[in-house]
Amino acid sequence: MKINRPISKQPIPDNATLMFKGILFDAYQWQQQMYDGSTATFEKLKRPDTVIVFAVLDDGQILLTRQEQPGKEPFIGAAGGRVDPGEDILQAAQRELLEETGYEADEWVLWHSEQPISKIEWAVYVFIAKRVRKIAELNLDAGEKIELMPVSFDELIEIGTASSLSAGFYEREITDLLFQAKLDPIKYEELKSLFLN
Repeated sequence: MKINRPISKQPIPDNATLMFKGILFDAYQWQQQMYDGSTATFEKLKRPDTVIVFAVLDDGQILLTRQEQPGKEPFIGAAGGRVDPGEDILQAAQRELLEETGYEADEWVLWHSEQPISKIEWAVYVFIAKRVRKIAELNLDAGEKIELMPVSFDELIEIGTASSLSAGFYEREITDLLFQAKLDPIKYEELKSLFLN
């Protein structure tokens, strides 16, 4: 599967200087010419890309997770996480699904990809995994507590479009797509077909 990386709304230019290298974030700066001829220092962060995986079980339920991580409020989301250095995007999705759910899949659909924040060089890839089977127990990082939460397609839409503060739905990259499906019967059928056919 060839996966193109989404383009940033404000790419880091080639002449940018790495000012700070962190564990998760790197900070870049560059001089930018302004409209009046003056220059200003611009800044942008860079971080590893991430993958999100919605696994569809044999009975048509979609596998969400209830998660806890240090320093965060508990939340509901899909399996997913960072792409490791040198790792292919699909390999990262397959690894995260296996680690966080114990499932593997035979069919992968790239549902959505974007760089959601112009000031951070960071792409998010959202997959739907089909024809899944449980092959292992969860293999979680020390900073993760995960409980599997199978839901129906309609429950996914309701959870994803509820007030994000009260429901704690983490996958904001797809909230607009879920709202479209909730409000437009044609979009609803298109998305349902993408998940369940």
